[in-house]
Amino acid sequence: MCGRYALYGPRSRSRAEGDYFSSLEQFPGSWNVAPGQTLPITRLRDGAIEQVTARWGLVPFFAKDEKTGYKCINARAETVATNPAFREPYRNKRRCLVPACGFYEWMKHPFGKRPYYITSADDSLLAFAGLWDRWKKPDGETLTTFTIITTDPNELTARLHNRMPVILEPNDYRTWLEADDPQDLLKPCPVEMLQFFPVSTRVNTPKNDAPDLIAPAR
Repeated sequence: MCGRYALYGPRSRSRAEGDYFSSLEQFPGSWNVAPGQTLPITRLRDGAIEQVTARWGLVPFFAKDEKTGYKCINARAETVATNPAFREPYRNKRRCLVPACGFYEWMKHPFGKRPYYITSADDSLLAFAGLWDRWKKPDGETLTTFTIITTDPNELTARLHNRMPVILEPNDYRTWLEADDPQDLLKPCPVEMLQFFPVSTRVNTPKNDAPDLIAPAR
């Protein structure tokens, strides 16, 4: 799964990042993003790349309560096209890229769970495959939310957890956003894209949010 990630800047290093994430510097950085927070996503609008903000935790259009979003922070790649909460956004191309500098997972140790930070091997930005949807609140206001799609782990992340976010390669960004059925993209990323290391247990508490959270633990 993916239940916590980090996004901070500036991170404009490649043409793809410039094209799809050009306005990230306008958003405040966070080293401990948790479900329920509002973050930037990239989507297509009439074929044009658009960056907007959305709340993490997809609230399906048919939901009776926005708290449903906390049950939908992740969508499984295997069922994203059939699960009632996600199939409409998937089929109707309400797909998005979720920019991240890295994400956290916890490994069990004899003394308890220890957090690890997984980030790109070359310090470039990561893009998770996501879905977004709109939900109308009782007062008529529209709430935009998103979910992160997960898949089986690659050989590296399998050492930490049995799921990982779908991390797209830059050449696949456009295909994910506009193809009719890009199921073939919902797979583990190559091992060489990532690295990981242990970090402070301070990340366990969402209210802790500072650059030192991603520093390798001694």
